[in-house]
Amino acid sequence: MAYHEHAAPNFRNLIVRPIWMSLKAALRTFPVIGSLSFINNGYHAQQVEMQDAATVSRQKKAGHPAADAIYAADRETSELAPNLGRPLTIMYPYERLEDLEPWLFVPGEYNGRIGVIWETCTACKLCVRICPNDCLHMTTELRVDVLDEPRDGDLSGWGTDLEEGGWAAVPINEGVEAATGWDESKQHEAKPEDWRFAKVLDLSGEIARVSWNDSGAVEELSVQELYRADDQIVAGRIDMGRCMFCGLCMEACDFTSFFMTNEYDGMSGFTREELWFEANRTRVMPANHQEAVDAELAKRALKERDKRERKAAREAAKQAKA
Repeated sequence: MAYHEHAAPNFRNLIVRPIWMSLKAALRTFPVIGSLSFINNGYHAQQVEMQDAATVSRQKKAGHPAADAIYAADRETSELAPNLGRPLTIMYPYERLEDLEPWLFVPGEYNGRIGVIWETCTACKLCVRICPNDCLHMTTELRVDVLDEPRDGDLSGWGTDLEEGGWAAVPINEGVEAATGWDESKQHEAKPEDWRFAKVLDLSGEIARVSWNDSGAVEELSVQELYRADDQIVAGRIDMGRCMFCGLCMEACDFTSFFMTNEYDGMSGFTREELWFEANRTRVMPANHQEAVDAELAKRALKERDKRERKAAREAAKQAKA
């Protein structure tokens, strides 16, 4: 498991930073000094209404006394002594530990939500066999070939070619914009759809006739606008309601596809069915695993390139014999 950047065992993290955090907490109690920007970041001692609209509506229906309450963000203060206050409980889920003080975080050893890099999964099912609670269920999904997705570098464009009877996709601009900055760790739902899929009915040169799977409408598009998709790409479902966060799936995976994050948000719901996480709720490609992802994609890209070169060589040999 990769270290959180604040948990790396070095002198700054173990000595300097804890002392500075304690000093700042003490300085905040002094008038004038406590209001300086490098000591008080504007979060502390600020009143804010933290309830979302859905929670307020549900509380009002139930007659809950806190329906219209406004809370102090982390300290209760008075107008007479704005720098003096007493600490309050962090009001989760409207506050998070990391918001109170950016240096505070959940330790890396904490087993939270399961994160999966499905792009490197080979469907060996070692994770399924080792899970003691039968939480993991492998399946397939309709998804753009990862080697065809627009990516930096030379890993893009090595997916399989479009073919009649297959699937194609185009990006949804609104979905791509909405998904920008989407934090899976805090969300209780999947990110907005950023691809629209269609069945390839006919290929004529550079023109493809497709049927959209969301409307059934038939349209002709340039092949250059379409990305290769497949409905047999490896995916899975995880029953978080049965998971005991033992981490055995992570230890069994030989491809660094499964790992235990230290995220504690986004794993609650009002029904058992809401705890069934499809692949779009567990898919993550965090920066500290990007190297492993790129290495796997590079292997697949080289394999596809060699396959195409061998195919071209065979066709050239046939033409030479003819």
